[in-house]
Amino acid sequence: MQVKKYSGELVEFDVNRLKGSLSKSGASPDVVDEVWDTMKPMVYDGISTRDLYKLAFRLLKREADSFAARYSLKRALQDLGPAGYFFEQWVAKLFGHVHYQTLTGQLLTGNSVTHEVDVVAQKDDELLLVECKFRNTEDAKITVTTPMYFLSRVNDFQGREFSFFGKPMQFTAGWLVTNAYMTTDSIHFAQYYGLNLLSWDYPADSSIKRRVDNAGLYPITCLTTVTKNEKDTLLKQGCILVKDIIDDESQLDTLHCAPRKKRRILQEAIELVNQQKP
Repeated sequence: MQVKKYSGELVEFDVNRLKGSLSKSGASPDVVDEVWDTMKPMVYDGISTRDLYKLAFRLLKREADSFAARYSLKRALQDLGPAGYFFEQWVAKLFGHVHYQTLTGQLLTGNSVTHEVDVVAQKDDELLLVECKFRNTEDAKITVTTPMYFLSRVNDFQGREFSFFGKPMQFTAGWLVTNAYMTTDSIHFAQYYGLNLLSWDYPADSSIKRRVDNAGLYPITCLTTVTKNEKDTLLKQGCILVKDIIDDESQLDTLHCAPRKKRRILQEAIELVNQQKP
């Protein structure tokens, strides 16, 4: 049996891969088997990955909102668009979690031209230049031209000092961060020229997926108990992470929702962030 990817390419259906993604939602082996048993009669040759995802998401949500929320992480990152501004805010939160001070949307003068820098991150003697590449399609890949372009920006700042946090420093490293995938050429180019890459599945031991699950850094767009308009409202007021509403429940006041719904949102948030991951 084959499934159709977003690009239209047909690939062989791998039930073990599906079960693996279901288990990463936090669902127990018994729940995973139950979900698959329910899905099986509805899965047909040529089904799209989008329809497969929707089916699995719906069945996981029947078991627990937090299972569906964790399963939807990749789509939730795409929902930080369409322009990518909120993705940059979220990336700043990733670096902030490991004790970097961060700034976003900085206009900086290089040796030859002025650049708009997505994120600047500083910790101790490190000053990072962070480029964010947001994609809102399922199978998007970052080709080698992107790290090539980014390298030219890194080089244009060589020898220049900036004082973002009261300490004059030059940039010590460049990071290219994306919610998409990296092509093999992109990875090889970055490794050769000393650029740091962070994508949905790279590096394998510290990818975006791994970092989010390990630290509970889920974007607010993961929540299944909140509508799209409500998510937009939260994002616009600076509520980027699910953790933000756990730390400050008053973030939900602007939604003007009933107390019962507010309790359900908080319950999902707490279960999502705190549940032990497999």
